[in-house]
Amino acid sequence: MIDLNVTEEPLDISSCIDWVMTPESGGIDVFIGTVRNATKGKQVLRLEFEAYQQMALSEMRKIAEQAMDKWPVHKLAIHHRTGTLQVGEVPVVIAVSAAHRAAAFEACRYTIDTLKQTVPIWKKEFFEDGEVWVAAHP
Repeated sequence: MIDLNVTEEPLDISSCIDWVMTPESGGIDVFIGTVRNATKGKQVLRLEFEAYQQMALSEMRKIAEQAMDKWPVHKLAIHHRTGTLQVGEVPVVIAVSAAHRAAAFEACRYTIDTLKQTVPIWKKEFFEDGEVWVAAHP
């Protein structure tokens, strides 16, 4: 089962975890991306995320389906926030459940790494001396 969301509302980490929990799942892995306070030695004031929502959801579904094909995953949630986020806020949550931890870990890592490479969500960093659009991946 797959749960996807792209929203301007704050993400609910607990609801993502609760959604992936199943009686047969012995392992749940969660990735929580947060807005950090610095990039390359420059103080970050805030981030802005924009998405092509319909395509983002379609790509997120592809990633989730690929992860579920590669590993014996029970449930997988991908939630991403758009709009303006302050330092410490959460732009992305990935939650994965599986019978065993290895599958949950691997599927979660694959999901966030692939999301950053293929999903049309763009990030702009704001600094005291300007702003810059950055690639989705380092």
